[in-house]
Amino acid sequence: MAEDDAPSELDRVEGAQHPRETARLIGQDSAERAFLDAWDSDRLHHAWLLRGPQGIGKATLAYRMARAIIAEGPVPGGSLFGAPLTPESLDIPADCPVGHRIRAGSEPRLSVLRLNLNPTTGRPRSQIVVEDVRAMKSFLQLSAADGGWRAVIVDAADQMNRSAANALLKMLEEPPERVLMLLISHAPGGLLPTIRSRCRFLDLTPLGPEDMQAALTQAEVEPPSGQSDALAELAVGSVGRAIQLINADGLALYGRLVGMMASGRVDRHEMSLLANLVSGRDAARPYAMTADLLQVLIARLARAAATGTPPPPAAAKEADLISLTASMPRQAPLWADAAARTAASLRHAIAVNLDPGQTIIDTLLEIDTVLGKTRRAA
Repeated sequence: MAEDDAPSELDRVEGAQHPRETARLIGQDSAERAFLDAWDSDRLHHAWLLRGPQGIGKATLAYRMARAIIAEGPVPGGSLFGAPLTPESLDIPADCPVGHRIRAGSEPRLSVLRLNLNPTTGRPRSQIVVEDVRAMKSFLQLSAADGGWRAVIVDAADQMNRSAANALLKMLEEPPERVLMLLISHAPGGLLPTIRSRCRFLDLTPLGPEDMQAALTQAEVEPPSGQSDALAELAVGSVGRAIQLINADGLALYGRLVGMMASGRVDRHEMSLLANLVSGRDAARPYAMTADLLQVLIARLARAAATGTPPPPAAAKEADLISLTASMPRQAPLWADAAARTAASLRHAIAVNLDPGQTIIDTLLEIDTVLGKTRRAA
């Protein structure tokens, strides 16, 4: 089954290559080696759960695994590519037809389960639904004409609703022969335990500073001048997140959020201006980034209070804000509770399409209340 929904590209990060187009995987050598070792020793599990934070290369690795297994396949009695030595990577020749077809989204031996457009409304779905999973049945019931391998990529398994997850579970319980299922998960704790139990885990880790820079260079993305350290702090080892921050001017926005709270109270004038920024027809990106960065800021304050160690500042005045409101352990529970409540309220507001401007005002007013409590707790 080819990627029939490819034109929607709901899983593409703007300004970056799609994972299927990314030739080189940076910073995840141990995860790739673990898969290669299992493959070469004829211990290739039928289902793998690729775990780790979003944007660190899980999808890129999944496409590399799919490319290699479709292009070559294990050779009985031999090593991965039939050569006497174990290969050092999942690279395939640049002129391999499988690679070209996967980049074009037209490889018949690869099925990708991901967010789609709703055929009724034409709008993006927020979940992978059971109809999407059932559509894979015809793919799984077929056999490759040459007896080779086929692959399924689920990106991301966290986005399946309950019915879709149960439908996928049935496929994991009765796996077809020579089908490799690759499930990508940013938060595996939320998956059905029965799905996790039928997969072999493959853990990926956040990128270090050098790998992050190399990944940005590969993506042809340049960090704002003089702000590489701040970008590394807010991206937390995720190149995908770093690109989103750059595209949405997230570093400046984070500085604005910190600045409006630096006095220990939320500046009402700045709050009003920000509400206007996230309102309107073309404000989806600033709204999403504002909601995300508010949660990041609260999490950083909670962590600073709990550990007693402030993180390297990601914005001017952040050190002052932490010193005033998040420098003592007794302030940590206030911020931890605020983090949970803010995340829940923002998820609800986005899910039911509440007014963005009012949502941000309500969130900032709630934070203002917490700021007052943390000052009194100091």
